Amino acid sequence: MNTPLKTLYIGLGFLFVGIGAVGVVLPVLPTTPFLLLASFFFSKGSDRFNRWFMGTKLYKNHLEEFVESRSMTRKTKVLLLTFASSVLLLSAYLVNNTYARVFIVLVMIYKYYYFTFKIRTIKPC
Repeated sequence: MNTPLKTLYIGLGFLFVGIGAVGVVLPVLPTTPFLLLASFFFSKGSDRFNRWFMGTKLYKNHLEEFVESRSMTRKTKVLLLTFASSVLLLSAYLVNNTYARVFIVLVMIYKYYYFTFKIRTIKPC
């Protein structure tokens, strides 16, 4: 992979780590999706940064269990679905294209299906 693309991936990884870290402090902003994005971008950009990220407390406290067990607490699921649905509904409202709105509705349906049937719900520790 070329260097500018790797640099972009690493930059995006740090951006999403930062947003995820803010999400730890602000209850309105979910942490998990941003850390998942950070993990994705670090894994694409650099093995070294990916290993570093996986060793951080942020990763261990908020993402490691999900990555290992593919499970979340009900509260985490509700927070993620609420935030993602809000953004998608706002997008559907703002876009002036029927096909885009249909696509957004399909994404929302899939998102709820995935969270309901593919991610196990666990009791909080």
